[in-house]
Parts: sequence; structure tokens; C-alpha cells
Amino acid sequence: MQKLFLILGTVLAGLSVVLGAMGAHGLERIADAKTMEIYKTGVQYQMYHALALLFLGLMTGRMAGSLVNYSGFFFIAGVVFFSGSLYLIASLKTMNKIVPPLVGIMTPIGGVFFILGWVLLLVSFLRK
Repeated sequence: MQKLFLILGTVLAGLSVVLGAMGAHGLERIADAKTMEIYKTGVQYQMYHALALLFLGLMTGRMAGSLVNYSGFFFIAGVVFFSGSLYLIASLKTMNKIVPPLVGIMTPIGGVFFILGWVLLLVSFLRK
């Protein structure tokens, strides 16, 4: 898992920088302020959890265990559901399209994945 978390953490962090730049230099010209806040939240949470994955990748040698692994997988799922849904919502709003309810439901599901990841990481620290 160490290599997987390091690779995905690095890729997600790099993508976060790219998406942030696209938002600041492209999307900002055509999106309203509320839509930009939605987009920026997705970018921020993606970066936070990319850094968390890098941390997990570096720490797996010291804290090997299934809870640490599950924590990383929950972080990855959180990025996909939470940040991904916010990017989709911002894109649809910018194109003046209706946001399907299913897309809106994905955001809190992603938030729950993030929370579960942090709780599992805490439990793994407490067990150590």
C-alpha cells in the first residue's frame, strides 16, 4: 500500500495544482462567485487528502495495518466523491445546466468517506 498511497498522493496533489490553476485562470472568467467557491472547495479538499495520502505512504512502514490501509482508501474515495462531485456541480452550473440530485448526494457521501478515513487513522494511532 505504501507505494500506491505515495503515487496516488503525488498524482492527486499535482492534479489539485493543475485544477486550481485552471479555476483561477479560466473558470473564474466565466463562473460566478458562488460557483467558484464550490470549485475551490473541491480543489482544497483534494489537496488536503492528497497530502494525507503522502503521509500515510510515508508512515505505513511504521504503522502497517489494515486500519491505515482502509484510511487511505477512504481518503481516495472521498476525493472521488466529494471533490469530483463539486467539480461536476461547478461545471454544470457554469454551463447553465441543471445539477441532477444524484450529483448533489455524492458530496456528503464523499465527506463521510473523509471522516471515516480520519477516524480510522486516529484509531490506528491509539492502537499503536
